[in-house]
Amino acid sequence: MKEVAVGILTRGNRILACQRRADGRYPLKWEFPGGKIEKGETPSQALARELHEELDVRATVGQEFYRQEWIYPDGLADPGKDGSFRIFYHYIDSFTGTPFNRVFEQIRWVRLAELEALDILEGNRDAVAFLVNHGIHTR
Repeated sequence: MKEVAVGILTRGNRILACQRRADGRYPLKWEFPGGKIEKGETPSQALARELHEELDVRATVGQEFYRQEWIYPDGLADPGKDGSFRIFYHYIDSFTGTPFNRVFEQIRWVRLAELEALDILEGNRDAVAFLVNHGIHTR
């Protein structure tokens, strides 16, 4: 099982959504920025590193607000793909820098209602529902 850390960056009443590349796994699906937790890292450390690598921002990682495990169907069909994930979702209390897209097809600041209308990566849908039901905390 892969462990990943994901961040919810806010600007006013908008959340940063990121679209996966057309030539990658789960093409053109929308997700939150973040990535794999490396050996010896905490989820917060991994998330801060990933946000710098993906978006060129320095983030203060806030509290974990949601955790889930998810298995993608292709991971069941082909165990070599390891489609099982443990996902740690964190609010980002603050960040410095302007998010610059280094790895995604596109990034977009969206309102919560707009987020629901995007083609969200299956493994992030429960977290989106949580945000819609409980609101977001903004910086």
